[in-house]
Amino acid sequence: MNIEDILAGKPVEGLPTGHFVNGRLIPSNGGEMMESFDPGRGVAFAEFSNGTASDVDEAVESARAAFQTTWRKTPAAERAQILNKAAQLIRANAEQLAIVESLDCGKPLNEAQGDVRGAARAFEYYAGACDKLQGDTFPLPDGYLGYSTYEPVGVTAHIIPWNFPISTTARSLAPALAAGCTVVAKPAEQTPFTALLLAQLLSEAGLPQGVCNVITGTGANVGAPLVAHPDVDQVTFTGSVVTGQNVMRSAADNVTRVVLELGGKSPVVVLKDCNYERALDGVLGAIFENAGQVCSAGSRLVIERAIHDRFVEDLCSRTKAMSIGHGLRDPQFGPVNSPLQLEKISGFVDRARERGADILTGGAVTTDPETGQGWFYEPTIVGDCARDDELVQEEIFGPVLTVQIADDVEHALSLANDSKYGLVAGIYTQDVSNALSMARDIDAGQIFINEYFAGGIEVPFGGNKLSGFGREKGLEGVKSYCKIKSVAARID
Repeated sequence: MNIEDILAGKPVEGLPTGHFVNGRLIPSNGGEMMESFDPGRGVAFAEFSNGTASDVDEAVESARAAFQTTWRKTPAAERAQILNKAAQLIRANAEQLAIVESLDCGKPLNEAQGDVRGAARAFEYYAGACDKLQGDTFPLPDGYLGYSTYEPVGVTAHIIPWNFPISTTARSLAPALAAGCTVVAKPAEQTPFTALLLAQLLSEAGLPQGVCNVITGTGANVGAPLVAHPDVDQVTFTGSVVTGQNVMRSAADNVTRVVLELGGKSPVVVLKDCNYERALDGVLGAIFENAGQVCSAGSRLVIERAIHDRFVEDLCSRTKAMSIGHGLRDPQFGPVNSPLQLEKISGFVDRARERGADILTGGAVTTDPETGQGWFYEPTIVGDCARDDELVQEEIFGPVLTVQIADDVEHALSLANDSKYGLVAGIYTQDVSNALSMARDIDAGQIFINEYFAGGIEVPFGGNKLSGFGREKGLEGVKSYCKIKSVAARID
């Protein structure tokens, strides 16, 4: 794919347009197509199938048959070989995947390239886990034997968000496949293509027909019937709290297991003894990566009063200097994903302005300075806000950082925990005792110390409170797709 040709408006070739079911691309039963939009230009660049409930039925049936007859019986070492081959193919096709990811969701090309590398690493990591799933024995009285085994849960449904399409697809598909489960994935209607491309690469790697299926389309037409399907054994969902609640209600009718990652309002605590430059870089990346459209974005800066003035001034200067543009030109800061998201972000800031909030930098809709096109919102920092302000309490899912001033470490901890969300938190301090005590006391699923977004596929990820439950990534991730069977036998 040629980037300059794409930016010039030439047709993008080589994109799949149908669903991927039972090892091949097929058209939707309804025959309806949808457009996918380039956020950096605000124009459609391709079409894809808008699925139906009958498409979902076919995909689930395919997954069920593959689970019963093939994949659950495939030796773990063979599953590992296929996942390792998939990782190799992702790396071999990394350029195409990164371009498609950047074009579809808008993020800068270097971020998309990092996501593709992460997807390859996910398959590689879980390839190594395939033959490490082993049970336990129990200390029963003499004459008895007790042991447990891990078994794949069955057919798994994966609802993929639009902000990290290939990353989120890989982090849930890879452990599910490693455990011996089969998959029906539904990518977001805004970003369908890398999930389809990934399914094709898995097939090329030797994954049997029906083990991985992808149905594209809207949440109403595809997502709802998928999570409510009686032959789905587990749903993994990443998205908003409201939609996650609906997923839970729907899954409850069939007592279907769920793993929910529902976003956050994560604090970045910066104490006065921090490594100043490292903290500046960390806060900037925590909120402005992918234009703030990150579930674990550090959207609240909780900073000790002693360094507040200088730190915020320097942070605003760096923010104003960020380059803005189309993702394929690889700027520091790209567009938001859709006009709907742009309107949501703008609404939050406009209401704050009406309340008298101090908009320190940004705070307006803009466009690509090179073309005048696209859906962009200026990287924005809002001065000290009350702890009950909606900018502090509500997830904006955009490039808006809210500052909160703390008088001391105890006050910072109180501010950090004052949220209905509990996904992640960042801490910048050179005091090991303060760092570890805050990591213990902040109610969040993951804590970053002195580097935001530290870690990788090896580290379990998931939230507390309204951020959801269940864990992805790490060995906990593969266990999420297993059920434990206990056996107790009298042998005397």
